[in-house]
Amino acid sequence: QVQLVESGGGLVQAGGSLRLSCAASGSIFSINAMTWYRQAPGKQRELVASITSGGNTDYADSVKGRFTISRDSAKNTVYLQMASLKPEDTAVYYCNADVQLSLIRRLNYWGQGTQVTVSS
Repeated sequence: QVQLVESGGGLVQAGGSLRLSCAASGSIFSINAMTWYRQAPGKQRELVASITSGGNTDYADSVKGRFTISRDSAKNTVYLQMASLKPEDTAVYYCNADVQLSLIRRLNYWGQGTQVTVSS
């Protein structure tokens, strides 16, 4: 089994910064893409940022230039550095990992989520 544990959420004023972390543990052969999603109250879950095993990144238009995704493959950890936060960034942030359990077995896992609240 694989577990994803997020940390770093909290309450911050508009314009502030937060850094989220997501550590994967368990029977991991390797990890392909790692992705951050978020879900605000009453809204659908949306992709925020993703990073491949090779370090290629992709961002939602709403966070480009403000958020930075990175990963430490040796630690099976992905980070989301969030700056210039806005009240509309308020959401539960979820980590997702595309995990190779072996050369031929691949599964997708979710973390439990961490709340980010940005006050105006």
